[in-house]
Order: sequence, then C-alpha cells, then structure tokens
Amino acid sequence: MGDTSIKAAVLTQLGQPLTLLSGVTHPQPGKGQVLVKLAYSGVCHSQLMEARGRRGDDPYLPHLLGHEGSGRVVAVGDGVTKVAPGELVILGWIKGSGLDGGGAKYACPRLPQPINAGGVTTFNEYALVSENRIVKLPAGVPLDVAVLFGCAVPTGAGIITHDLQPRPGSTIAIFGLGGIGLSALMATLLYQCASIIAVDVSEEKLALAQSFGAHHVIDARDTDPVAAIRALTSGAGVDYAVEASGQASVIEQAFAAVRRGGGVCVFASHPQHGSRISIDPYELICGKQIRGSWGGSADPDRDVPLFAQLYREGRLPLDKLITKRYTLDQINEALDDLEQHRVTRPLIEIDKGMEVRTAAPTDD
Repeated sequence: MGDTSIKAAVLTQLGQPLTLLSGVTHPQPGKGQVLVKLAYSGVCHSQLMEARGRRGDDPYLPHLLGHEGSGRVVAVGDGVTKVAPGELVILGWIKGSGLDGGGAKYACPRLPQPINAGGVTTFNEYALVSENRIVKLPAGVPLDVAVLFGCAVPTGAGIITHDLQPRPGSTIAIFGLGGIGLSALMATLLYQCASIIAVDVSEEKLALAQSFGAHHVIDARDTDPVAAIRALTSGAGVDYAVEASGQASVIEQAFAAVRRGGGVCVFASHPQHGSRISIDPYELICGKQIRGSWGGSADPDRDVPLFAQLYREGRLPLDKLITKRYTLDQINEALDDLEQHRVTRPLIEIDKGMEVRTAAPTDD
C-alpha cells in the first residue's frame, strides 16, 4: 500500500479525550490478519464507557478503539481465505468464521511506547483486523449504513430474532433507544406483537421509535416506566423486555416490567464496572426470567446477509439511525454527543468517497 503512516484516535489516559495522532505506523498483516482502509466507523456506547474509564483498570494503554466499521481490504496475511484485496468489507467485534489473528502493535514517534490494538479497531484510517472479525459487504448496502452491521444490528436485532422470537399477540418493551435498542425495535416489527412499548429519556429517540411503529412510548424522565407498562398491560406486565440503556438500574426496571409466569427480560448492555443489579428472588420463583445476551447470539457470516436482505426490502430502515456525521478529527465531539443523548449512532467519516471510486487498493 506504500506509506504506512496514518492518522488514529488513541486512548492514552482513562477519562480524558482521545488523542488524535498523525504519523502512526502499523506492521504488515501477519497470519490471520487483514489490512483494511476504513471508510466509516460507528461509535458504540461500549466504546464510550471504555474511553471514560468506566470499565475498570486498563492494562493496555495506550490503545486504539472502535469495533464497528466498513472499508476496503488492502492486503491479507498468511492463511486468510475469507476476503481478498480490493473487496469491500464490514468490521465488527462479534467473531465469525476465519482465523483469529490476534492483536497488533502500532507505533508513533510522539509516544514512547507501542500503541496496542485488539482484533478489530475502527477509530483509525487503516486497521489490522483478524479474519474472523470481517464479513464481505452485501450487495445493496451502502458503506455508511454498513457500520451498523458490525454491532448495533446483530446485537439488537439478534436479541429479537435469536434470543426471544416473540410469539404472535405478545407484548414487549424496549428500554434504551440507541443503536442496539432501535435495531431491536425494528426487528420486533417483523413479528406480530400486540403491543410494542419504547422507553427512553430522549424526545427525539421516542419520536423515532413511534415513526418505526412503536405502539406506545414512555419518557422515563417524568414517568415511572414500570408503573406505566403495568397500566398498559392491565397490571400484568409485558411478556418480553429488552434492556439496552447500559444502566444497572434500568436492567432492574426492565425485569420488574415483565409479567410473572413466563415473562423474559434480556439485556445486552454492559453497565459501569462494579455495578450490580438487585432483584427479588421471589419474582424468579414466580416464573420471571432474566438473562444476558452476547451480541444477540449472532453469527455474522449467517446473519449479516439475512439482515442485509431485510434492509434492501425496507423492513430494517437503518438509514434513520445515522443522525449525525463527524470527521475523525471530531471523534471526541462524537463521544460527547453520544454521552449526552444528543445523537442515536454517531458516524465517523474517514474516507466517504471510497464507495464511488474504482481505484485499485494499492493506489492509496
């Protein structure tokens, strides 16, 4: 690819803004690794929590971040057969088929120590990614929308299609309307639920949920969501609750909102390190269930093509989730906006012209 000097946003100190560095260099891809030129990156709440130091001690500083993105393969290491140079791909954190190439160490003259990187990173112009964190871009999916297939869609929609599979005529509540929660909501509309209830603290996100087809919305800033859900379900509670807010207290609310005798609460959020939830064990012996979900039980190689087909059919209107775009230089603004609930899913434009260009990858 020629010059390996790139720009990257690096987490150098917990609780501080990411450091924008130019002149970063990466090694060539090793066994099981793929070198990708990034077009776009998403910004996930999990990455926000890590940057803010809410995941506890971090022994890997300084390191790169980002785990959902899209781009073009530049080069592949030994053993890689899943993709080839020149192909457009989606990057995500959920492991699929292929080799696990492990992490990598980047370098920058402004830092005395190497920059660590895991199996996938996306807050950088180029990334060394494990083969098992990549899938080919499905036809008909734009590169900007494609970033949502790296985390938000497989996790949120996967909770519905794999973990819950709501029965016709059932009731469901979605707590937290970020990328994962709204993806779950869209997937719920694929089923014949009698009542879909959306809960959040943002008027804009609640309005978006209504536009997708939520039957009821609850603003948790001024309404007790559990009491409101019980009022909407004749006091019983919902059959299913999905929690995607990232707060332990909301997981408790979601569990409280499901009915006895078979109600199921599933959460995919990862609250702050050290958080605990408190539930009445009597509710469990009354037949309530609660469980976590690892990435919506998704298999990227199986599910990305299926969700892409739903997107092409207009049944997953994912374009509406991308509410604001930023440059890589504005990554800290994107993190701040996500933290303050000013944006649903920030999109980082790294090379927004990639999709329309036909130059060979070695021309970069």
